[in-house]
Parts: sequence; structure tokens; C-alpha cells
Amino acid sequence: MEKRLFPNIGREISLLGFGLMRLPLTDDNPKNIDYPLAEKMVDRALAGGINYFDTAYVYHEGQSEVFAGKTLSRHPRDSYNLATKMPTWMLQSLDQAKEIFHEQLQKLRTDRLDFYLVHNLTTDSFKIHEKIGLYKFLRQMKDEGVIKFLGFSMHDSPEHLALLLSRYEWDFVQIQLNYIDWTDLKSGELYRQLAEKRIPSIIMEPVRGGALARLPHDAADTLKNFNDSVSQASWAVRYAASLPGVMTVLSGMTLPEHLEDNLKAFEKFKPLNDEERKVLDAAAEKFRLANPIPCTGCGYCMECAQGVNIPVNLSVFNQYHAILRETPGVASIVFDNIYRALQDKEKADKCVACEDCLPLCPQKIAIPEQLKKIVELCQSIS
Repeated sequence: MEKRLFPNIGREISLLGFGLMRLPLTDDNPKNIDYPLAEKMVDRALAGGINYFDTAYVYHEGQSEVFAGKTLSRHPRDSYNLATKMPTWMLQSLDQAKEIFHEQLQKLRTDRLDFYLVHNLTTDSFKIHEKIGLYKFLRQMKDEGVIKFLGFSMHDSPEHLALLLSRYEWDFVQIQLNYIDWTDLKSGELYRQLAEKRIPSIIMEPVRGGALARLPHDAADTLKNFNDSVSQASWAVRYAASLPGVMTVLSGMTLPEHLEDNLKAFEKFKPLNDEERKVLDAAAEKFRLANPIPCTGCGYCMECAQGVNIPVNLSVFNQYHAILRETPGVASIVFDNIYRALQDKEKADKCVACEDCLPLCPQKIAIPEQLKKIVELCQSIS
């Protein structure tokens, strides 16, 4: 496993990190993690050289940290680096933040956190952060050795990142980056800021919620025609990992085959060359035409008060556009079948445009507007 060492971190971190956000489940309930399968995957990851495991207070509706604690505590504490996050948008007071922090330590069965992040520090959540004095408390935890390295994650603008970096001292920053969002969401500008300041980057969503492992046929063929021996996902993770200054690339692996594919890509890691980057650029353009909504399926927009299943609706809309480009004659039929399989309360037409979801979306998607387009498409097909 490729590992990188940064002066301010002082320990070797595996270039591939295990994101515990999309663990295997026993059913459709995100709380019901398939422990036997997920534990085998974690054990295999450690054996394969992965030493960075990322969770958060809200992942799997609170159960990811519980799983991480039970599973990783079976291994020597110095064999892995543990990262979790403070859900700033949920906070009403500093006392609540302290309660959550100590709850996390109990769930994770540890007395120290190697990497601790302020989770998704947006313009709005930063106001909460400032109001309650969160940084001062977390800095105190760092000074006491409970936190080793302190950072934050974000899905915001380069201007907001510059503000956050100017206000406080951070050991690392976690950003969303992949070969689509490099330009579409200005991830390249975020990366360059961190690289210039020599702040290590942790990369999330390198496969864009799995979308870059399920490319439209023409985009997939572009990659396959160049090299048919590697997976679509491996192109995506290699893109992120090829950047100097990236400490680890997080992959939310759901199945053992996802893990094995990633381990293969990082066992003898080779950065992308110029020719491969041109191939990816060509595939990216084809991907954009077939995926008009940049949803990664993170689920932060849920629960909708009206019961609308926002991620599924957006996914169905993207599927329609992907099929429309390749086999136009069946696109409407496929859309109609998938959309009508949703429960009535889950469908886009139940949206009342309350806009409660808007500040929750890391991708800044105009969700009510997009749901309206889905309703209009459904009406045109009927």
C-alpha cells in the first residue's frame, strides 16, 4: 500500500482511506449494518495496508461510529488512524458539542482521536461554529492530547476556504474532489489553495458517490478502449491520488469487490500520465451530458418533511438523461417504470418547495427546481 508522510503530520498515512459512510446493510434501513461482512472488509483493509478509517456522528444514522468502535477495537490501537467529525449544523450550544464529543469517544471505544474534523463547515454552519466558540474547545482537546490532528471538511467555495484558513490554524482539510468536480465545483481551486499553504488534503467523493463507477456507455467505452483491464472506479481514485499534497483518498466501499479493486489500484500505485488525463477529460465531457444533476447520493437532504425521496428522484432523472443519449426509444419507458415504482409520498410531485433541503445540500443543488423538472417530465411522458 502506498503511504505518504507530511512534516506536520509526522506519521505515514495510507494513500487509500476507508470511508465508513456506505457500509453493507442487511436491509434498506441505513442503521442495519451487516456486521459480519463489514468486519471482514475492515480486517481485509488493515491486512492490505489501509491505516486510515473515516467515520462521522451522522453516518448510518449514528451507527457508523458504533460499528467503527466495535470493529477497530479488536485490533491494536496503533495499527490504524481514526477520524470522525462534529456535526456543527446540529449544534445549539457548546455544551451540546461537548456532549457529542464525549459520546463519540465512547462509541469509538477510544481515549484519543487521531484526526478530528468540523463536519461540512459551510458559510451557515461556520456562523454556528463562531457563535458557540467550537474551535477553542477542540483546540483545548488537541492541547490535552485527546485530538492529535484538527481539521475540517467542506463543500463550499474557494473564497470560503480562504476565510477558514485565515481565521484558524488547521492541520489538514478534507475536500470533495474528482475529475468532474475539478472544474464543475471548483475543486481544483480548493486543492491549489491547500497545496500552496502546504496543508495536507484528504479527498472525499473521488468516485462522486459511485457515479464515476457507473459511467454512461460512451464514457465507459472511452476508458475501456484505452485500457480494458482496469475498472472505471480505479480511474477516479487514481486521479485524486495522483495529486501531490493529497494525504489520503477516501473510498466508501460497500462490497468486498470494491475493496479489492481499490487495493489493486494502490498496491503498486502509478500516478496518471498525460495521455491518461486526456482520456479522462474526454470521458468527463460525455459524463456531463448524461448527468445534468450533480447529486452524489449523500442523503444529507433527508429526511424531507413531506416524505419525498430526494436522492432517488434525482438519480432517476439522471438515469433518464443517460439512457436518452444512448437508446432514446426506451428512455421514457425506463423512467416511467422506475419513477412509478416509488411510493406516492416519495415522488417529486409531493415537494412543496419549502426549501428546507437547500442549506443541507453539499453540492448546492436547487432541489425544488430540479424536482419540478422531474414532475414536468413525468407529465410529458404520461
